[in-house]
Amino acid sequence: MRFRLHKSAISTTVLSAILALAPAEAQTAKSVAKAPKTWTPARMTDGHPDLQGYWTNATFTPLERPAELGIKEFFTEEEAAAFEKQRLLRENSQTADDLHYDNVAWQTENYAKGVSSYRTSLIFDPPDGKIPPLTSNGRKRAVAQAEKARRRNLAEGASDRNLAERCISWGAEGPPMLGTTYNANLQIVQTASSVAIYTEMVHNVRIIPVGGRSHLPSGIRQLDGDSRGHWDGDTLVVDTANFTDETPFRGSPATARQDIYSSENLHVVERFKLIDSNTIQYRFTVDDPAVWEKPWSGEVMIHRFEGPILEYACHEGNYGLANILAGARAAEQKAAK
Repeated sequence: MRFRLHKSAISTTVLSAILALAPAEAQTAKSVAKAPKTWTPARMTDGHPDLQGYWTNATFTPLERPAELGIKEFFTEEEAAAFEKQRLLRENSQTADDLHYDNVAWQTENYAKGVSSYRTSLIFDPPDGKIPPLTSNGRKRAVAQAEKARRRNLAEGASDRNLAERCISWGAEGPPMLGTTYNANLQIVQTASSVAIYTEMVHNVRIIPVGGRSHLPSGIRQLDGDSRGHWDGDTLVVDTANFTDETPFRGSPATARQDIYSSENLHVVERFKLIDSNTIQYRFTVDDPAVWEKPWSGEVMIHRFEGPILEYACHEGNYGLANILAGARAAEQKAAK
């Protein structure tokens, strides 16, 4: 399935604050033709690849491999086409009383999603395509997160609800950047000293200093961590640490579990490399010894599109949060009677 150029409608006010990106090693690619051997990327005045523009990381490829596929890392072309057809049918079969029925237009009309590089899962290491088992501490944290989820369902106050519902962060900006079900769009702006990535979904901008600057002191923690970049040849390598234990680790609900939680010890390394003028290969490695028994790595292709990205005005239309709280109070009154 080829990715077609498309226009999006959702977020841009901070465009000048956004700067660049780039992926890593090229692998067998499906939705993208292999780059010609003579191809060289357009470059900035400092000689590094020009990553600027509008991009989408929309994909049908799940974060974790379905159990029935075992260690099968890649689909054949025919298998990939069948998988895409199945996913399109599922998205087009949503009924009008489905809570997310209105998402169908975004998922199928504005996005020509496909299987990324013929992969059966974004995760390629471990070889089973799964997030590694939890450590004993990770299991304790999972129990604590389950209690938080229970409190969220009680909706005693706005702070009980998740960051996406509160229009703070969808979690799609990463790192790692796992995409969203719809509006999976980015804009990259780049200078010699910084790279920034503007994410359409809930409109966050991630600014990455480039060129050997040290991380912030360990006592300073940020929701999306502290990113520092450097160039390894034509590959942009981004190292991120200094997370909080509230970091929103969220991939698309259509392609990833929603119960993946990291700790403040999370460490992410990303690699961005242009493999042709319209494709960035994005690879990431996640390491959190307080949560998982070993690190895990994944890959997704990021495709150029026409743009622009428009403003994602989350709070202006966020009636859901007030209604969730009002509904919870009504339920309590009914139970009291």
